[in-house]
Amino acid sequence: MKRILLCLLIVGSFTTAYADGKLKKQVDISADLIESKVIEWRRHFHQFPELSNREFKTASKIAEHLRNLGLDVTTGVAHTGVVALLKGGKPGPVVGLRADIDALPVTERVDVPFASKVRTKYDGHDVGVMHACGHDAHIAILMGVAEILSSMKKDLAGSVKFIFQPAEEGAPQGEEGGAELMVKEGVLKNPEVDVIFGLHIWSLVEAGTINYRPRGIMAAADGLRIKVKGKQTHGSTPWTGIDPITVSAQIIIGLQTIISRQTELTEEAAVITIGSIHGGVRSNIIPEEVELIGTIRTFNTDMQDKIHEKIRLTATKIAESAGAIADVQISKGYPVTYNDPELTAMMLPSLQEAAGEENVKLIKAITGAEDFSFFQQKIPGLYFFLGGMPKGKTVEAAAPHHTPDFYIDESSFKLGIRALSYLALDYMDKHGK
Repeated sequence: MKRILLCLLIVGSFTTAYADGKLKKQVDISADLIESKVIEWRRHFHQFPELSNREFKTASKIAEHLRNLGLDVTTGVAHTGVVALLKGGKPGPVVGLRADIDALPVTERVDVPFASKVRTKYDGHDVGVMHACGHDAHIAILMGVAEILSSMKKDLAGSVKFIFQPAEEGAPQGEEGGAELMVKEGVLKNPEVDVIFGLHIWSLVEAGTINYRPRGIMAAADGLRIKVKGKQTHGSTPWTGIDPITVSAQIIIGLQTIISRQTELTEEAAVITIGSIHGGVRSNIIPEEVELIGTIRTFNTDMQDKIHEKIRLTATKIAESAGAIADVQISKGYPVTYNDPELTAMMLPSLQEAAGEENVKLIKAITGAEDFSFFQQKIPGLYFFLGGMPKGKTVEAAAPHHTPDFYIDESSFKLGIRALSYLALDYMDKHGK
């Protein structure tokens, strides 16, 4: 009897392995077949981009595709988000797959037939609109994954929740949006999502490669605003007033010593940047007030709190020493994009199988930020980078994200489809009931 049971167990293990391999083979074949369609989708979204919380036509096209696949589709999530549920034929976990869908107020300079000519109003200014961060590719890749996984519905040991998220680049002033609002509105519930995966195509990483990192892969991003109040006077007699411009200059230098002299950078990186200064109207008037606007990037919560405290202390005391007043306002933005270490270790073989082990590379943390982090605060998540730089091109020659010359190689889309599909299939295989 024991020998029979052992034989059955052996046969069962081979059956599971074969079934898993069979589904992945189906993904590979389907990715080849669907590639041209995914590229067509991407080019459409690229040509007709929409800004954060205004992705109405984008959402409509996504929802139409998902409904045609027979999925349970919900629209209007966090204003313009689209969520679809694929229920597998077997019981198992719920896997979340996410793509962001918004564009940026950037005027495109890339010479391609599907270049964006869209213009709109942003913060009172007439601006061009461009998918200058690759979200158009994210949409198309996830639409392709949805089509492929839907075709093998009866074989899935679990469910997949496809999350098309608006406003990753930040909601317009005075509005809520993005992943934070999606979480608040219950996107990870009904049914409860067990795990979430997401990717970001990267114009400075060669196509055909995947970059990953356990723990903090992208920084927390906090807003900084400092109002320096002095005493207005004539520019020829500065001693009769209090010069907030000079004080602001001293504060800016002082803030950098927080990073270079007061922060343990062997533990984690950190950045304080002042990106905007406003004050004064003419050369011979020392103004009453100067405003500094900047960003703070950290990878560790304790370090984040300490840096915030030191910013307040540095700015207020420098101002006080000159007889001025510094009003410091720090607003917490996106948390650290934190890849659960156990989940990362568990799913690394899936990424290596999709791309080839030699093409999956461990990287250092990136000081950019991502609101995918709000999902990771609630459930384990894994976020990785998909290479989008044409092979043979140098990083120095490639345009960075958020620039008018941003460009990605569409040959990378198939790997994105394979990677997300493999992650979903392997997680369900490991946790299916």
